[in-house]
Amino acid sequence: VQLQASGGGLVQAGDSLRLSCAASGRTQSIYAMGWWRQVPEKEREFVGSIAWNGRNPYYADAVKGRFTISRDFANDMVYLQMNSLKPEDTAVYSCAARRTSQTPYIYWGQGTQVTVSS
Repeated sequence: VQLQASGGGLVQAGDSLRLSCAASGRTQSIYAMGWWRQVPEKEREFVGSIAWNGRNPYYADAVKGRFTISRDFANDMVYLQMNSLKPEDTAVYSCAARRTSQTPYIYWGQGTQVTVSS
């Protein structure tokens, strides 16, 4: 499975941004997709996830109510819609995939930088 994230950029606080993650290869082996973010010198932070069948979206408390994850079945894409962005949302965002609910995320795409200015 190969993943490619895109859509990052520089925005102002309160703005919206949508990240995309394109999946290719053996996508039939994907159980769920997740979004993660990381800032320098800090651990990677879980943002949210969605089952590959589009069900069971789940969000970290820090983004709940502002971020939405959705699934594009026609194009094997997953989106992260980010609204009401805050400066503390600034990070490199990556998408990842896991094969079962009990296994870690083993497929990772390259990150895309999101910078939110105040």
